[in-house]
Amino acid sequence: MKRFFLVMTLAIVLLVSACGAKGTEGTDIETHDAWARSAMKDGNGAAYMLLHNHTEEGDALVGASSDVATATEIHLSQMKADGTMEMLQQESIDMPADFELELKPGSYHIMLIGLKQDLKVGDEIQITLHFKNHEDVTVTVPVMDAASNGGAGMDGHTP
Repeated sequence: MKRFFLVMTLAIVLLVSACGAKGTEGTDIETHDAWARSAMKDGNGAAYMLLHNHTEEGDALVGASSDVATATEIHLSQMKADGTMEMLQQESIDMPADFELELKPGSYHIMLIGLKQDLKVGDEIQITLHFKNHEDVTVTVPVMDAASNGGAGMDGHTP
């Protein structure tokens, strides 16, 4: 049984890697390995990805939007002194020249607040990233099971 679980986990990781190829290669700001957590309508969800600023000047991620949520915000999860996680809304995230920013569980992420629909494994959603200097970048984001991507569920407080 453990071997089956290991093989299935490896298969899912490979699938996630293949889905990540739907980035925005060829632009000044590229995205790679995007994925969103599966989540239920009226709840909250989170999306993750790698962002690479290929410009010679710094920029900043200043917001995001998506038709699947009432509000879309940039958040940072961090550990408090008492050992619990807290999420803090961020006005922006600086992206110096030739900089890679990883949005990942337990760190920076895109928070999808008030979902208008279920986010089911296998679905794809669109998230538009807004930058201080660069034009908006729209990313196709596949919905994955959080457990297959190393993140805890929303109850685990690791968006």
